[in-house]
Amino acid sequence: MVQRGLITSLAILFWVGAPLFLEAMHIIGGEITYECIGDAPNNNRIYRFTMKIYRDCQGNGAFFDSPAEMAIYQGTLSNNMRIAEFNGPLIDIEPLQADTPNCVNKFPSNVCVEQATYVFTRTLPILQTGSYFIVYQRCCRNLTITNILTPGDIGATYMIELTAAAQQQCNNSPVFNGFPPIVICKDFALNFDHSATDPEGDQLVYSFCSPFQGGGPLLNQPALESCEGAKPTPPCAPPFDNVTFIPPLTPGNPMGGAPQVTINSTTGVITGTPNMIGQFVVGVCVQEFRNGVLLSTLKRDFQFNVADCEPTVIASITTDSSKIVGPDQYVIKSCGRNKIFFENESIDKAKIDSFEWRFNFSTDSTFSDKTNWDADITFPGVGNYLGMLLLNPGSECGDTAYINVNIFPGVNADFEYDYDTCVAGPVVFTDQSSGAGVVDRWYWNFGVPGGKSTLQNPDYLYTTPGNHPVRLLVVDKNLCADDTVQVINWFPVPPLIIIQPSSYLGCAPAEIFFNNLSSPIDDSYHIVWDFGDGHGVENVISPTYTYTEPGIYDVKVAITSPIGCFTSDSFPNLIRVEPSPIADFEFTPNTDLSNFNNTIHFMDLSQGAEHWNWQLDRFKTTIEQNPTFTFPDTGLMKIRLVVTHPEGCKDSIIKYLDIRPIVLWNMPNAFTPNGDGLNDGFLGKGYLEGATNFRMSIWNRWGEMVYETTNPNDEWNGRVKNTGGMSPAGVYVYILSFTGPRGEPFEFKGYATLIR
Repeated sequence: MVQRGLITSLAILFWVGAPLFLEAMHIIGGEITYECIGDAPNNNRIYRFTMKIYRDCQGNGAFFDSPAEMAIYQGTLSNNMRIAEFNGPLIDIEPLQADTPNCVNKFPSNVCVEQATYVFTRTLPILQTGSYFIVYQRCCRNLTITNILTPGDIGATYMIELTAAAQQQCNNSPVFNGFPPIVICKDFALNFDHSATDPEGDQLVYSFCSPFQGGGPLLNQPALESCEGAKPTPPCAPPFDNVTFIPPLTPGNPMGGAPQVTINSTTGVITGTPNMIGQFVVGVCVQEFRNGVLLSTLKRDFQFNVADCEPTVIASITTDSSKIVGPDQYVIKSCGRNKIFFENESIDKAKIDSFEWRFNFSTDSTFSDKTNWDADITFPGVGNYLGMLLLNPGSECGDTAYINVNIFPGVNADFEYDYDTCVAGPVVFTDQSSGAGVVDRWYWNFGVPGGKSTLQNPDYLYTTPGNHPVRLLVVDKNLCADDTVQVINWFPVPPLIIIQPSSYLGCAPAEIFFNNLSSPIDDSYHIVWDFGDGHGVENVISPTYTYTEPGIYDVKVAITSPIGCFTSDSFPNLIRVEPSPIADFEFTPNTDLSNFNNTIHFMDLSQGAEHWNWQLDRFKTTIEQNPTFTFPDTGLMKIRLVVTHPEGCKDSIIKYLDIRPIVLWNMPNAFTPNGDGLNDGFLGKGYLEGATNFRMSIWNRWGEMVYETTNPNDEWNGRVKNTGGMSPAGVYVYILSFTGPRGEPFEFKGYATLIR
């Protein structure tokens, strides 16, 4: 019967999606055997050699060599010489077909492997010592090989050693009975007979061995047919390098597996369960002994392709507590319940013709059910019971699920608790769990973040009130478990009422935040505040209150929990509110302030002040009580006074004063431009700071302008335009205008008498 996990013939890949092995370079295996045809003159013997080479025929791999370039070396593995090179003729090419087992749903149509057969004869002198080595080398292996390093850069060497002992007895080499499976299945047990037949019936010993390297990469080689090239012509001389396996894989352990894939040294049967998908190079060596003497070693180099497979029939079950511990292995645990319902989830139901549930209840009692697809079984009592679900028993396409049922005594979680409902103390928990299986583990969750314990009887002090769901999970020595939940209504009142501030001294109006640090409390508690001034507030944990009047006040707090626990406290003389200062001042002079009257004396009129801070516009700050200051500029000045009460309370006031800019200008009524240095020019005098748009013009009696200037510092020298001829003595009219600092217009008109 073929069960899941056991394949006794060729294992077949089940592909889903794209083809898996389409990047084949060329070679996937090969071997050389020989036959002793008979004697020839001059102490020679005739041998017929058969070489079989295997390649992927799917993808872009190179074709078989036709002919194959061969060489024969004589000597030992370490010391030999080439005695012949020749072409091995290609006799036949045939595809290798993979059998399709009955228990696999689908078989890939794109698997393609071809076998080339080369046959040639050679007449060789009979050796007394040493050996002949018949060699063929070729690149390249598949790029996708899993278990060796740089597979695309190395080829393969196929060699048979014809020893002197084999020659002397006209020996024939062993011949393999068959080629390994083209594809095998991951997680399915492999069971392939890789034995050989020896014509003389000699003793054969089988082993995994390392394949040889041979032939370099296709690219970056100086010569294709050199010894390091892709197609060595002639093939290189022994010894040959082994392929390098990727650890932990080795020549003797080329595939891993669970259990490991191995070959029986006596029978040649390869067994084990591959557990890695990929392509694996494997070497199988067959040593031929006669009367304890090694006559020959036959080596086959081939490639295992491992992929996922899908069987047609799979035994599978589920229960409330089933656990899969291995292929087709189920462990079921029941605590306190003898009756177990098994749900049959086996596939493919359409391909299952018969089934049986079978359990050994005791040495002389067996339960069997061949009728019910799902089984509802009552076991005799506490104990361990082994059973199976058999599908298509006795058929090649069958499977079996192995069931291990453990019936344990039940366990019941329970606990008690005790605490003072109104005092904020710890809750004492006492385990009351029971069960025939001794409870040895306790897992408490107290219903708050971080609240856990593994003690049997813990104490726990809550920091926040509430309805806390407490869960106890208990586990006994059989790993049977049970849990229970109880709600703890923990609403004690605080053992001590603590508020901040613990004292307060300030000025009215005093806005105070009362921080309630009492614990435990939350919004579910009824809290009453009395602020001592006839006002209060309820149901606020930490209120803010403003005292508007000076005075000394007591504060009281009363707390009632949701379950009626009560506490209160009074804080006498907690709040002291002082009168706030009142800022005020006056200044002199307070009228007719100008750039000619700009020294101001400030007088403090504040009440309740101990410190003063004057800000005299942008010019000065001072802490004098009554400062005096001369302002260096005109304009509207902002005066701010900040006063501080002895308790630190502050008040401020702002007043403005206006320092006006004043301009002055006077004109003479006559001048004497005679050059004596006295009153030679007509020029006004005054104070014009901040004035603009100055213009003065002088006119004669005929209406002619004789002089004009926009500079108040320029004078008329009596000449026309100050450069022409001297004007005659007489009376002239002047007109003068300018704009004041605040935009006000000024205009002066008068007479200028020119005296000779």
